[in-house]
Amino acid sequence: MPLILKISRHSPENCPLVNEKAKKMNLELMGKLGELTKKHGVKIVGSWTVMPEHLLVMVYEAPTYEAFQKFGMEPDIVKWIATQDTTEFKIAMTTEESMKLLK
Repeated sequence: MPLILKISRHSPENCPLVNEKAKKMNLELMGKLGELTKKHGVKIVGSWTVMPEHLLVMVYEAPTYEAFQKFGMEPDIVKWIATQDTTEFKIAMTTEESMKLLK
């Protein structure tokens, strides 16, 4: 199963800590996220926020990259990504998987 890193940044004025509209949207999305991940077979491995940089890193596991793309096209996910200044998606592998390639 591929691991997908999502790295996104928002501007300070769009930060959910100070922007009520962004806060409401984030809370609504968090309420639906479990249902959306289940629908597409996607698992959230972890999520980290670097507050001073307005940076969010999320790691997902998906049965296929196509399943992850379908998850990412859900209206609530698209709406959330649209509020970010930048969003990058990267396919990654574990250190163990990397080591297998070396052998």
